[in-house]
Amino acid sequence: MLVRKIIAWTVFASGFVWAQAEQGQLDASPALFTVLAAINSAGYDAALDSPSNHPLRQMIRQEIARRKPPSLDAIRDFYRQHRQEDANWELRQYISFGLLIDAPPKFEFRLPAHQLPPDVAGMDALRPLLARFYEEAGIAELWQKAQPAFEEVIARYHQPASQAILEANGYLRNPTSGYMGRRFQIFVDLLGAPNQIHARSFLDDYYVVVTASADLHIPDIRRQYLHYLLDPLATKYAEELEKKRGVSDYAQGAPVLADHYKQDFLLLAARSLILAVESRLAPAGRRPALVEEALREGFVLAPHFAEQLPLYEKQEQAMRLYFPELVTSIDLKKEERRLDKIEFATERRVRRPTPVAVAKAPEPSGPQKTIEEAEAHYTARELDKARQTFLRLLRETEEKSLHARAYYGLARIAVLQKDPELAEKLFHKTLELGPEPQDRCWSLVYLGRLADASGERETAAAHFKAALEVEGGSAKAREAAAMGLKDSSQKRSNP
Repeated sequence: MLVRKIIAWTVFASGFVWAQAEQGQLDASPALFTVLAAINSAGYDAALDSPSNHPLRQMIRQEIARRKPPSLDAIRDFYRQHRQEDANWELRQYISFGLLIDAPPKFEFRLPAHQLPPDVAGMDALRPLLARFYEEAGIAELWQKAQPAFEEVIARYHQPASQAILEANGYLRNPTSGYMGRRFQIFVDLLGAPNQIHARSFLDDYYVVVTASADLHIPDIRRQYLHYLLDPLATKYAEELEKKRGVSDYAQGAPVLADHYKQDFLLLAARSLILAVESRLAPAGRRPALVEEALREGFVLAPHFAEQLPLYEKQEQAMRLYFPELVTSIDLKKEERRLDKIEFATERRVRRPTPVAVAKAPEPSGPQKTIEEAEAHYTARELDKARQTFLRLLRETEEKSLHARAYYGLARIAVLQKDPELAEKLFHKTLELGPEPQDRCWSLVYLGRLADASGERETAAAHFKAALEVEGGSAKAREAAAMGLKDSSQKRSNP
């Protein structure tokens, strides 16, 4: 089992020093790992071609495809029945599911059925399938093999995430080890589409799930931690806040403001305060622009909170005690005068958070560096340089999978240089060496195209069909194979 990393810090505020061990943890989840391994094997290909994917994702897909667990057909049927057009929403429901089930091998829901969120309530049938899949695919063994990858990523997050939470905790003067009996948990997920952060709140537990990314999600983690600390205050003082609801009428006209903020004044108020706090934590020169941006996006109380926070900073109470003062000081007439003049933004700006110093991932070396260099030359259509670099890869290593990558690169160069005979030989050589699923799938697509161009319709169809059967191939490769098979069939029917 992965060793849990407990975030700890010392907070300096108002002349006092508080040493505390926060309950928030940075970890990886075996339940979430099992769920994502299952859907990756069942057809979840979102952003599979992205260079930001962690290599673990492809490795797990390939290994499960090799093991061929019998339960995978049923999981594949379940996945198809629950497909979503929005890939992010599709991942969201499986992350919610993974967070709400017990660790393997039980996979029981941790909440009663009536307390399950809507995106999970209809997924009960997946639990017994997942239990079978866990045993048949040997997920316990794969989980152990995945530990070094998770440890490496967690190590990158640990210091900057701890620092971000320290900063938020220090500003809000939160001295306790817990917060109103609640828990904050960060999970690293390396099997979902990269460059995403998902936040969930289930009763007293608050979760943040970050997927693989070259850049760490530290500003997002800090924002979610601020939600964890400040959302309960908006709920606790809902009666006082409701007296100020009049300002929310202005928010209804903000084009880029999400509907849930327009419908729930408590959420709007809490997010306005969070954005104001973020402005106070930013360099002084950026603060006015951040507040103005929040206001123009529809967070109508951000300017009020930003004006009041300097007063909070000068006194000694913690935010959980001072919050009622922030609410009662809202002057509706003053806010109406301010908001009467506002021109709301028509499109949301891409925020550029204050950079956080983080340790860089190690630079690639040896054969991996050679592969990246060769692919860069190929992308730039520097074909002679690409060929020489792929040939160098063959000399640098004896590993068959890397040789397969080299021959795959040389074959693509032959295609661009209009040498179909050489390309065909090189693609066949690639397949003989046991390439990664993506390269196998594309090699078969290329062979199908070459055969089709030569008038060998049956051979072309066989290659395209084989490409469609590759477990772990990319969505684009399978789409190309399906299109090739359709075109080849039409040509056979209409010679």
